[in-house]
Amino acid sequence: MDLKIRPRRNRKSDSVRESLAETSLSLNKLIYPIFIAEDANLKQEIRTMPGQHRWGQKSGLSHLQDAWKAGLRQFAVFPVVPEAQKDKKASGATDPDHFLIRFFKDFKNALPEATLISDIALDPFNSDGHDGLVRDGLIVNDASVDVLAKMAVVHASAGVDWVAPSDMMDGRIGAVRKALDEAGHEDTSILAYSAKYASAFYGPFRDALDSAPRFGDKKTYQMDPRNSREALRETRLDIQQGADIVMVKPALAYLDVIQRVKRFSEVPVAAYNVSGEYAMIKLAAQAGALDEKRAALESLIAIRRAGADVILSYWAFQAADWL
Repeated sequence: MDLKIRPRRNRKSDSVRESLAETSLSLNKLIYPIFIAEDANLKQEIRTMPGQHRWGQKSGLSHLQDAWKAGLRQFAVFPVVPEAQKDKKASGATDPDHFLIRFFKDFKNALPEATLISDIALDPFNSDGHDGLVRDGLIVNDASVDVLAKMAVVHASAGVDWVAPSDMMDGRIGAVRKALDEAGHEDTSILAYSAKYASAFYGPFRDALDSAPRFGDKKTYQMDPRNSREALRETRLDIQQGADIVMVKPALAYLDVIQRVKRFSEVPVAAYNVSGEYAMIKLAAQAGALDEKRAALESLIAIRRAGADVILSYWAFQAADWL
């Protein structure tokens, strides 16, 4: 054939493919989420998330030290709060003596150079299971924001590097920024869950934390999966209010949203490769339907290709070995 242009020349060997790859994936682009409980030495596998565990404070810290040695540098911590410690005021969220706060301090003592990220939401502490306070059957916005801002200050005081409001209450980024600055935490960053959708892919996460809502759903504050322009509006508001990083959640079903947000965002864009996305690949691999490593890395590359600067993913520890 008389062909001057043969695209296959750019794919003819591994070295050529590596040198010409448009998208890269490295450990410094991954954030490892972990579930921490009060029991010191707990290691309990999560049934719907094979390979992931609820960790105790000591066992979890040891696991994160292993992750650090493997090359991971950024960690997002989610608390597994016993039902007896939950109430309608989500009091544990602002308790400076809570086991979660003790864990943050131990973490920063053990891994001072690591980036510690905390979830700012009320559902782990709320006996109603919602990300905001409930009054007369409604999730109230402004009173919830007051608690979230106080929670962020408590976390920053314990050494957290990035607070990550995941609640989707209106105005919470501005309130959190103001509270942090007034408390002397000007250097604490805000990773805003800016476009967090009311998704079916959160099920295993809620199993891990036992944080499912006790009534109704989260559709009055999390976003409608049918909307993408709304994601741009939410993200713009968060940036205007002081977000240092914005996030789209979930990731794989919302690659188009990640791409749209990336095009206009003035700050870095994160994406959360959520529990349901992880579980689908894990369970399919266990059934012999696909190759786990290839499918996981392909998924992470897709999220990066869509525009995510950093990715929260349960694959992070395994990726440390794969990469």
